[in-house]
Amino acid sequence: MDAPSPTRHPDGRKQRSERSRLAIVDAMLDIIMGGKMEPSAAEIAERAGVSARTVFRHFEEMDSLYSEMTERMEAQIMPIIQQPFTGEGWRAQLGQLLERRAMIYEKIMPLKIAASIRRFSSDYLMLNYQRFLHLERTGLENVLPDAVRKNAIQMSAIEMCAGFQTWRRLRQDQNLSIEQAADVVKLTIEKLLD
Repeated sequence: MDAPSPTRHPDGRKQRSERSRLAIVDAMLDIIMGGKMEPSAAEIAERAGVSARTVFRHFEEMDSLYSEMTERMEAQIMPIIQQPFTGEGWRAQLGQLLERRAMIYEKIMPLKIAASIRRFSSDYLMLNYQRFLHLERTGLENVLPDAVRKNAIQMSAIEMCAGFQTWRRLRQDQNLSIEQAADVVKLTIEKLLD
């Protein structure tokens, strides 16, 4: 009769390492969402409860840390983006799209700003920025009629008004409330479509 095989216990070091990694990502997100756009490794380490050496061991370069934060944010916002529109006609669907964007932009604003600060020195963040612009454009193209999509000037103007940079400017630079910023975007796009 064979002896029972020993019970396998997960490697404690591996679990601690994964907990540290998650704590570092959580700390970086917390700091950025709290308004500090370029936290130091020491600040991240202190918030995560690990050493600065541990931060560098897990994330030799900032791009890998931004990659994990982006994955987390996308996991939160993709269900919102992928919801089918329920409005009748393209104008109602455009209204729903703008409402969703306001909610999403508000949620991701600190992370987008932090990434924008670094994107000119990071191929990863620049590619991610281009991907985000593509998602913004295709979102609009999916609801707007052919006549609007084919008018390059009108389409570009709508895309600019409905984009994150406009939202950031309205909320941060002009200090508008979420409702006021949403009203400005809607009014501007309505005028462009008249």
